[in-house]
Amino acid sequence: MKHRSVKRRTVVLGIGATAGVAAVGGIALSAQASSGASSSDSLKFDPDGFSKLTTTITDTEGTEHEVTYHFWKAITYVADPVDATYQSLIVSAPVEIDGTTVDPTHAPILLANSIGGYMPASVADATEVGGGGSAAGGTPPSGAAPSGAAPSSSSSAASNANGNTNATGGATSSNQLLALAAGYVVIEPGARGRTLKNSDGEYYGTAPAAIVDLKAAVRYIRANKGLIPGDVERIVSAGTSAGGALSSLLGASGDSPIYDRYLKELGAADASDAIFAVGAWCPITDLEHADGAYEWNWGTNDLATGKQVDQSVSKDLKAQFAEYQAGLKLRGLNRFGPLTARNYDDYLVEQYLQPSATEYLAALSDSDRETYLAKNTFITWSGGRATFSWDDFLTHVGARKKDTPAFDAFDLSAGENNEFGAGTNETRHFTAYGAKNDSTGLGTKRVAADIPEKLNLMNPMFHLVEKVNDRRSKHWWIRLGTSDSDTSHVISANLAARLDNLGDDVNHLYYWDQGHGANTDPGDFITWIATVTGYGKGKKGKRN
Repeated sequence: MKHRSVKRRTVVLGIGATAGVAAVGGIALSAQASSGASSSDSLKFDPDGFSKLTTTITDTEGTEHEVTYHFWKAITYVADPVDATYQSLIVSAPVEIDGTTVDPTHAPILLANSIGGYMPASVADATEVGGGGSAAGGTPPSGAAPSGAAPSSSSSAASNANGNTNATGGATSSNQLLALAAGYVVIEPGARGRTLKNSDGEYYGTAPAAIVDLKAAVRYIRANKGLIPGDVERIVSAGTSAGGALSSLLGASGDSPIYDRYLKELGAADASDAIFAVGAWCPITDLEHADGAYEWNWGTNDLATGKQVDQSVSKDLKAQFAEYQAGLKLRGLNRFGPLTARNYDDYLVEQYLQPSATEYLAALSDSDRETYLAKNTFITWSGGRATFSWDDFLTHVGARKKDTPAFDAFDLSAGENNEFGAGTNETRHFTAYGAKNDSTGLGTKRVAADIPEKLNLMNPMFHLVEKVNDRRSKHWWIRLGTSDSDTSHVISANLAARLDNLGDDVNHLYYWDQGHGANTDPGDFITWIATVTGYGKGKKGKRN
């Protein structure tokens, strides 16, 4: 046994708490893969190559748990990596919780990515659970604000103008620690991202690199059934922002053949890349339609500077959204009926926003509720229920986060423009509207020929609408903050509606007054995993 000394640390996990983020460096990986070895040999997991660590984790109820777990340092998950610093994963498996021996053999596997802004994420330096982190990996395009950037690596709370305290922080870090305390196996994969550039000036982490890497990680896990701890048939992916989008895509596209050539190039394991369930927080996805959805949602809201965005552009994009939404032919949850641009505001208010506000207000003390309602007079509180209009809600949220277009910027300044870069081209347009209205003077006024394929590779809706994938995940946990203007509320609602229409199990709600990256019910997510996987019905450490 390659056991090493026991290491102790204490982690307190309240709502929205996160673990520290590891830096990326050029250290030697404990890789079990090399381009010179055969795939079957190089991709074999070493069950004895762990360190034994002990940590104290405080759950969301305030109870401390001492957890001893086996930890495997960075393992390269493909035989022919482009960059093993990113194409590696770490594994944490509990063996003792509060003095009771735990057998993780049949435990669910939480596959928690730390990707934000479609940037690179590495676990190369990780020395403990929760050690995966997003990394800049290079300089973003000039003037770029990394759309969907990773949430803060440390929890914070700030009272906002609406009189509510916003708890923010990364969803997946708290999930990882709580999952370990619940007896689950936690696997954290790194992945290439959009800013990575080689010595020839070529970008090697743009679309579809991140999703291909995550699929390769899943294949590695499944190929090592019986060697790697946990139930490889019960993999639950989790991610936030762009990581939430990739988690959704991973769940929607299981075993899709359109990724095969990319996976073959990397020497990915010969196994399935389908996963069991998905956790997605504020997913930045459906990018080719995101500009229209964003303007439909936030088009009338000013920027933080007080400036109103170009209303002519906003009107054009709203029209595009209306056409796209009509073509989806979605029906809302709870028998709402067809979802269109004309009634989507009513749907969001009835299905998500009023219930979210009601739950928030009902949980307050009488005095705190009175204070909040006095500051937010647009809400009518009657019979234990909050009601308000869509227009009043938009006023309540206030400034929008992004200019227009929000994702395919005319000046190629958005992070997503970099995500669709190729070769030595740092940024490219990925919508016809963006290309037609290019303001850089460098474009051809048309999207490149490879863009349509790249969009299909990066969009879960392609696998749920255009080519319905029967190998998709059937269990979905989706969350969004009501004050999150990094994206449109329509994006996650459309995803949830389509999944519901297909008959999948969908648990989708919005956090009242919460911003981008919020996760205010991590304990419920951990319980949900046990429910959908059937784990924990018998003795701890076994799934009946």
